Amino acid sequence: MKYSGIADLPLHYGKVPIWLAERMSNLGLAIVESIVLEYGKAEVLRRLSDPFWFQSMGAVMGMDWHSSGITTSVMGALKRSVNSRSHDLGLYICGGKGKASLMAPSELLGVAERTGLNGDQLVRSSKLSAKVDNTAIQDGFQLYMHSFIVSSDGDWTVVQQGMRQGSSTARRYHWHSADLQSFVEDPHISIYGQGLGSIINLADKQASEARTSIIEMTAESPERMMREVKKLVMPSHHDVRSKDVDMKRLGAMLWVAHDQGPKKFEDLLLLTGMGPRTLQSLALVSEVIYGAPTRFSDPARFSFAHGGKDGHPFPVPVRVYDDTIQVLRKAVDSAKVGQSEKMDAVRRLSQMSEVAEKGFTPTSSLETLLEKERKDSWRYGGRTIFGKAQPPLDSQLKLF
Repeated sequence: MKYSGIADLPLHYGKVPIWLAERMSNLGLAIVESIVLEYGKAEVLRRLSDPFWFQSMGAVMGMDWHSSGITTSVMGALKRSVNSRSHDLGLYICGGKGKASLMAPSELLGVAERTGLNGDQLVRSSKLSAKVDNTAIQDGFQLYMHSFIVSSDGDWTVVQQGMRQGSSTARRYHWHSADLQSFVEDPHISIYGQGLGSIINLADKQASEARTSIIEMTAESPERMMREVKKLVMPSHHDVRSKDVDMKRLGAMLWVAHDQGPKKFEDLLLLTGMGPRTLQSLALVSEVIYGAPTRFSDPARFSFAHGGKDGHPFPVPVRVYDDTIQVLRKAVDSAKVGQSEKMDAVRRLSQMSEVAEKGFTPTSSLETLLEKERKDSWRYGGRTIFGKAQPPLDSQLKLF
């Protein structure tokens, strides 16, 4: 996945509750470790630079599937957990939201001291990526969040986000050093956002003459930028709708998890809590780890792993979330000591879903699936920022 991008997201305010933030950190770390074990640390950087994969990961972690908060919460969760294992993983996350973004240069210099990397060069890359998105591209979005992720090999990815004054949208910008030829001529792998009229983009290849004129006036030599490749525009509606989800992909995954999984994954079933509902979540997590880039065109589908903190598409199934973390954690730990059977089983979940999808015809509507998830939410410890899910009235009556 050698490209980056830009993403436009509806603005959402509020804080991530502690009960979800801790789980996001734990699941995020397990996913990152799995990718490092399977593909190496450079692959983590490549994936974080893809706006579609990033959005899908945030959704599978239980964040609101389309909101601006997914950026800050995912990067915050990863910074807490990944940095605690930086020495082993070879990955370091610097910066963050608000005042934390201003700490990126000093944090990068600290990373350079520990790894022997060129700290001045990293700081320069951090500052230039922010300057380009905040100044060279005058699209009305002012940066308020800047995360710089660097590996011990010196490769890096930037995930940063800006807010447009008087608008209800935020824009996320992705950078990746592997494809960066210039900071000032089409540098982005991708920008995720919605068109809001004419903008000034001095980082566009077509603006070379304008840049040259400016350079002549300022007597400074220009650098060149990479072209914009991927754009992701999330809808303003909070609820998950049929048009947001590839029902063939989702239906095939549910069929594997609920109808085929218990027969095919005896090694996973030996672990505590591996029922069909946990297999459903683990199948989506498996795809985040092993799926091809083309599998992330409908990020909303990944919210069917662990719902969302605001109750869309359904409350976060806390017990299932914990079981998923436990299963993946055990699989990762076993793989570290040369026992890869459990990680192989996790991989097969993704592979089986993709194979089943080829000849699969959806028989249930999205509305039917959502109704079942919401009705059963209390059984799985469903929870939102508004409180815990309660049994349906008919179920409550049966209890007495």
